[in-house]
Amino acid sequence: MPRVSASSPMHRKSGGERVFPDALGRLWNATHTGEAIVFTCISDGRQSGRALATDVASLSDDIGDETLRAWLNAAPRIGTLS
Repeated sequence: MPRVSASSPMHRKSGGERVFPDALGRLWNATHTGEAIVFTCISDGRQSGRALATDVASLSDDIGDETLRAWLNAAPRIGTLS
């Protein structure tokens, strides 16, 4: 199984995805889908995905981790509809 190096970059330069830590140190992937940002926890599969509608054009480096953490906290959990 390949190992992830500690020196791997935390930000993708495409503007479409970012990886950032939450307040508890879990790693989250934020993916910009055009009209929403979808959050997926990549270090703890037990965490529910989350999504938040947004009007930003991309997840550029101008958007700091603090902003991503605030959006993550505001985003409702994605679940099944019953």
